[in-house]
Amino acid sequence: MTYATVMVSLALDRSNDARLEIAGQLAKRFNACSIGIAAGEFSPPLYFTEGEQAQRVIDQGQAAIRRRMAEIEAQFRTAMLNRAAVVEWRCTEDFPARFIVQQARAADIIVVGASRADTLADPFVQANSSDLLMQTGRPLLVVPDAGDWLDLRSVLVAWKDTPECRRAVADALPILREAKNVIVVEIV
Repeated sequence: MTYATVMVSLALDRSNDARLEIAGQLAKRFNACSIGIAAGEFSPPLYFTEGEQAQRVIDQGQAAIRRRMAEIEAQFRTAMLNRAAVVEWRCTEDFPARFIVQQARAADIIVVGASRADTLADPFVQANSSDLLMQTGRPLLVVPDAGDWLDLRSVLVAWKDTPECRRAVADALPILREAKNVIVVEIV
């Protein structure tokens, strides 16, 4: 068992360096294909006008999102250079969570950023990792913004004898095989 396709979800509103690095390491380690995805929706201001001025605001917002997606695509392709067997890019103007859930069927594992506890997430440009965990049906590797390498020296498995836990461990087997030490903990 291995990961043939590593998908990395990239954010429009913050740095993607950590998740790109981890996704690149996974793709190289498993000789996997890499799919980069990004989505964002223009969030109109709370105050709004009408007519031509409103359309100009909408057009400018949508253009800014498209420019940011182009920047992220270039960053993704550079990060995956000489790491992934095949590189693919997918993006759209949509809510990120909805797009990630839709695209998840193409991945064996999805690398996402950690949700920040100190700020409210803007659903127009960022998906909540907790929501993705429940909706994607795929294993997620949640990467903090400060992480820059995948440390597989020691892996901890929090075990509870449930179907969900068994599925999670089965999905993690490729990573568990690469780990030097695996510790299984059950809290009774």
